[in-house]
Amino acid sequence: MKKFKFIQETATKRKGGKKELARLLTSPAKVTQLAKIEDQRYLAQMTRCVFNAGFHWRVITAKWDGFEEAFHGFDLGQLLTKSPEEWEAYIEDTRIIRNWQKIQTVFHNAAMVDEIAEEHGSFAKFFAQWPGDDQVGLMKYLHKNGSRLGGKTAQWFIRFTGKDGFMLTGDVITALIANGVDITDKASSQRDLKRVQEAFNEWQQQTGLPYAHLSKILSYSVGDNVAVDVLEGYQGSQNVTE
Repeated sequence: MKKFKFIQETATKRKGGKKELARLLTSPAKVTQLAKIEDQRYLAQMTRCVFNAGFHWRVITAKWDGFEEAFHGFDLGQLLTKSPEEWEAYIEDTRIIRNWQKIQTVFHNAAMVDEIAEEHGSFAKFFAQWPGDDQVGLMKYLHKNGSRLGGKTAQWFIRFTGKDGFMLTGDVITALIANGVDITDKASSQRDLKRVQEAFNEWQQQTGLPYAHLSKILSYSVGDNVAVDVLEGYQGSQNVTE
């Protein structure tokens, strides 16, 4: 596996220098910041990521105010005390995307957030304190205990909350393979994810960089060399810490 400094050098050249690359590397939130966020905002972000999957994100963004209104600002108490009939009524609610399977995830994920809060004091504390060197473990937990929070959805949830973590986009997977990480081009099996985590952990120890920076630098070292100004326009955030 290559030393990360060589990957960083490649990304730096492709983006036009250190300053240009640095413009693309936003800092993740601190543990203390993440721990102070209200649990209902985490549920909102989960829901947004679930509905983003399979839909154009602009569609969800355009309707998001309606989601907030329909789901009472994602207040756990109001959502978890709704009757089955009230949940079924969402099928006719034009404020949201009327996909029954995804609507049901709001209840199931609210229940998960509430259960974790009961055990740990808040979902926020539990989530904030999960170590970055075991992101794969966090993804596995969300997939097992939540609803439709597997694969890329869990990764986007972690990224959009502001928590430090990597993304397994196509370019990142290509870069991992090109730089000596023995994984398949899907990087979805437990074997592959274990090797991905080990690679990121080793590079983090080498550089001291956040996992999010390592992930982005990897992506910028391969694929289409898109201009920095264009890339900045792509980075509209759904970050709940903002």
